[in-house]
Amino acid sequence: MAEKWWQKAVVYQIYPKSFQDSDGDGVGDLPGITSRLPYLAKLGVDVIWLSPVYASPMDDNGYDISDYRAIAPVFGSMDDFDAMLARAHELGMKVVMDLVANHSSDEHRWFKESRSSRTNPYRDYYYWRDPVDGHEPSNMGAVFGGSIWEWDEMTAQYYLHCFSKKQPDLNWENPRVRDEVYDLMDFWLAKGVDGFRMDVIGMIAKDTTFPSGEPGPTGYSPLWPLINDDQVHVWLREMRERVLSRYDTMTVGECGGATVETAKKYANLDGSELSMVFQFEHVGLTGSPERGKWVTDKPRLSDLKRVFERWETGLEGVAWNSLYWDNHDQPRAVSRWVEASEENRERAAKMLATCLHLMKGTPYIYQGEELGMTNYPFASVEECDDLEAHDAYRMLTQDCGCSHEEAMDALREICRDNARTPMQWDDGPEAGFTTGAPWLPVNPNHAWINAAAQTDDADSVFSHYRRLIELRHESEELFVYERRLGDERMLVVCNFSKREVVFETPSRYVGSRRLANNYSEPAESVLRPFECFALLCTS
Repeated sequence: MAEKWWQKAVVYQIYPKSFQDSDGDGVGDLPGITSRLPYLAKLGVDVIWLSPVYASPMDDNGYDISDYRAIAPVFGSMDDFDAMLARAHELGMKVVMDLVANHSSDEHRWFKESRSSRTNPYRDYYYWRDPVDGHEPSNMGAVFGGSIWEWDEMTAQYYLHCFSKKQPDLNWENPRVRDEVYDLMDFWLAKGVDGFRMDVIGMIAKDTTFPSGEPGPTGYSPLWPLINDDQVHVWLREMRERVLSRYDTMTVGECGGATVETAKKYANLDGSELSMVFQFEHVGLTGSPERGKWVTDKPRLSDLKRVFERWETGLEGVAWNSLYWDNHDQPRAVSRWVEASEENRERAAKMLATCLHLMKGTPYIYQGEELGMTNYPFASVEECDDLEAHDAYRMLTQDCGCSHEEAMDALREICRDNARTPMQWDDGPEAGFTTGAPWLPVNPNHAWINAAAQTDDADSVFSHYRRLIELRHESEELFVYERRLGDERMLVVCNFSKREVVFETPSRYVGSRRLANNYSEPAESVLRPFECFALLCTS
């Protein structure tokens, strides 16, 4: 397969609610994003992944969509979106939308129609089932707690929801549902967006026998056996044929439970499904049968290395890899992956960035990661907004016998709101995020961790990320190779670019004999336009 633009790209995720508020209501918005695009251009990223800005009652912060073709008023208008998209393109950045098509909001018109009667034409847009022996059709548990089934008095049946009860699952078995999804994708692609991050796309195909399993500590069996790994690929290939084949897009699928082998199907280099997937192996290295992911252990480095090696070698020449530490569903990388004091936080943040960004694949930066932002010191569950955090606190204290402080330790380490506190732009009131009261509290360490303090500091975490991004781009313009004969080594370096490119000569070649060069004097740490040289090392 010919090299694609997204294989060279660095992606930056924006969580709109927390990025920049322009009108003082305490919630980030599209005009706020537009105002900060020059910052992202300075960082050097190529793609913006925008978490949902669609119309939504915000039960799950926009991942419960009530209208796929409208903008939530709290984020602005469609004109605001168009202006943001145009400005991003003007600055040389592409925009990827979040496609949330496993489920909708229960306030979507489709679901309102579906629940109105058993004979409504929209009834089969969702999964409806009769009771079994007077209770739920199966004992699987939802991601956000409780059963995957919700009783609906209006038509005396249960409907399926793998997440919140306000997020009923769409029935992809119904071809009309697939038509609707492909049509709304076409709407946004025709508008000019450059692709989709596909929320829990690996879950769209279900085992429609809805089997029960062995109950866990909460009384419910795990959800993941519900996924039909074979059928999902049939529908993704249909999606590629019907929609994506007509556009030059980047697509990344969120695929919980994906293995290297299944990723080869999702992200195969023949381009028949997706560009790449998000896998969860490395972020799921800790946990317990009793408490799930809600433990405070740090991942073991040996385990982490094995996961990254397995994915890098397993996908080589077969599929493309995505690289990330954190996102809107993960805690802050510098708090989660290392035991770093404030004295060493910047070094740790730079180390994590270097480790990830020099691997093969497409790296993702989550807003504030480039500043070394940290987890928030939550004192009580009432400070948390996320419904998953509230369910986890209940589960930990009621089902697992944890104390309040033990439960809060787990939330401070793992909960999703750690990533969702407002972006830290400066050391002023509310970190420059808003002139009002922010929807989530601003981390008090914004006094010293903020963009204003870092963007012009050559030794900052921001500048380190910027150099790593430059290195990924510039390495495409260099032809560097080494030849060996016995104890002799020859390094050949050629800059195919008409501009300067950062290049550090390997230490073993420093002071070596120059065999050839086209500039009379060597320069430090930079290659000038079309510069070349060859060095001979005999040690």
